[in-house]
Amino acid sequence: MIRLQAVTEEDKELFWNINQKYLYEMTLYYPDEMDEQGNYHYGYFHAYFIEPERKAFFIFDDEKMIGFVMLNPYSAIGHTPDYTIAEFTIFPSYRRKHYALEAVKLILSSYHGQWEIKYNEKNKGAKNLWIAATALYHPSIYHLNEQETVLEFTN
Repeated sequence: MIRLQAVTEEDKELFWNINQKYLYEMTLYYPDEMDEQGNYHYGYFHAYFIEPERKAFFIFDDEKMIGFVMLNPYSAIGHTPDYTIAEFTIFPSYRRKHYALEAVKLILSSYHGQWEIKYNEKNKGAKNLWIAATALYHPSIYHLNEQETVLEFTN
């Protein structure tokens, strides 16, 4: 059964390590470079531990960690959402098993309001997930550029 577990200060090192693997994977879609220590920059990482409007959760299937999600209220299109999905991943070995859709349904049923979700058009898996997960809400679609799209909806 899919569940969310809040990332705490005690989880910071684990979350940093997992986030680095995710950021590495995102280099398939964004031209981010490693720093001298072999890490990828994520400017708001520490803010998730001090700003209450930012939330990070590990995603579990029963007792097995299968991914994470990061939420915040910052718009990519100049609006005022209650929530945006800043980052979301299901680890590669757990993909194509419907965990992502189940996790998104849980997130959306736990947090109601105005939402924005941005995805990269080249990331076909993410695009398909977000279109399927938000179809019920009939999102407005905003194309930021040729590569990035934002879905805006209320749940």
